[in-house]
Amino acid sequence: MKEIKAIIQPFLLTKVVDALKKIDGLPGLTVDSDVRGFGRSRASEAKHKIIDDIVEYAPKAKLEIVVPDDMVEITVETILEHAHTGNPGDGKIFIINVEDVIKIRTKQRGEQAL
Repeated sequence: MKEIKAIIQPFLLTKVVDALKKIDGLPGLTVDSDVRGFGRSRASEAKHKIIDDIVEYAPKAKLEIVVPDDMVEITVETILEHAHTGNPGDGKIFIINVEDVIKIRTKQRGEQAL
């Protein structure tokens, strides 16, 4: 199993989620629509201001999806297809090994818990 974390432009969140929902067998996903950050290109160009201990960062949306290994490529390709603009700040996708997952309600473990 893999966890796919995608940091994307917030204005593309609905488009990406709608496309992911069309993947047959996708176990589900978690969305955080209000994350902030900056990447290497923004950091070199940005004029960050600290006002009242608040640092301004670019708004982003984060998707977290845990899928069986055989669903990684279709999930990643779907995100790439619908989140890509070609402009700086499009975001990143991280693919992380998942050792185990436990469904709290049923106490199932492994892929059956997805």
